[in-house]
Amino acid sequence: MQSGKMSPFLKIMLFLGLAFLYIPLVVLVVYSFNSSKLVTVWGGFSTQWYGKLLHNNQILSAAWLSLKIAVVSSLAAVVLGTMAGYALSRIKRFRGNTLFAGMVSAPMVMPDVITGLSMLLLIIQVQGLLQGVLGNDVEWLDRGFFTIFLGHTTLCMAYITVVIRSRLAELDQSLEEAAMDLGARPLKIFFVITLPLIAPAIASGFLLGITLSLDDFVITSFLSGPGSSTLPQVIFSKIRLGLDPQMNVLATIMIAAVGTLVLVMNYFMMRQVTKREREMQAAYRAEADAVATSST
Repeated sequence: MQSGKMSPFLKIMLFLGLAFLYIPLVVLVVYSFNSSKLVTVWGGFSTQWYGKLLHNNQILSAAWLSLKIAVVSSLAAVVLGTMAGYALSRIKRFRGNTLFAGMVSAPMVMPDVITGLSMLLLIIQVQGLLQGVLGNDVEWLDRGFFTIFLGHTTLCMAYITVVIRSRLAELDQSLEEAAMDLGARPLKIFFVITLPLIAPAIASGFLLGITLSLDDFVITSFLSGPGSSTLPQVIFSKIRLGLDPQMNVLATIMIAAVGTLVLVMNYFMMRQVTKREREMQAAYRAEADAVATSST
């Protein structure tokens, strides 16, 4: 095989892999415009199911609740995951390092059933303890938005920590060391130097957290209560009663929204990377010119 060229076998494998991933999505999008109530029988082009979905209050309220939980839990997980990843990456050795790393990554390898059950038992115990101390009902700990938020934050934090820690491990610490030699405090070094460098990883972790939160069903089933059903729960309950054309429409809208969000985030991240590379090249040229001038 010549350098720079792909063999026919690799091309076929690439085509089959992409077809396996995207053909079901294309079929789903096409059948979202189906006029028939039977989701597997094409009855002609129509947008009637889009109109009916926009008037389905149950799905709209569940989608709004899922979106709020996803954004809030992802923001909290980004903050906690960044701190945990920074501690594991920059503080090489501290007492309990191995235990801390294992506890942070445990939600990734632990079954969702165990995570959801343990979170439910913890919330019940804390609620009972607070009721005994305060002497009144702790309504904000009832199963609903807040409890789902806690569960999703716990789940997303583990994945975001891995993303941030990997990015920090790849960074050149010479800039941080130079700033430290010039007398900058660690907090200023983090916000001025480290944070802008890991901003693409933070954005990627935020998108990953939103995806995990919107996709979660098992943990949410343990932590949700009456009137707090998320979008995956509503979809699952409707699918159990039979395939509904509105589910194709909902999936199509989610594909379009997520795809647009990913493209926009990638665009801004690439702009940041390009800008940073240009600034580094300009700094290197200025340094080279200064060295050449001093030598002459």
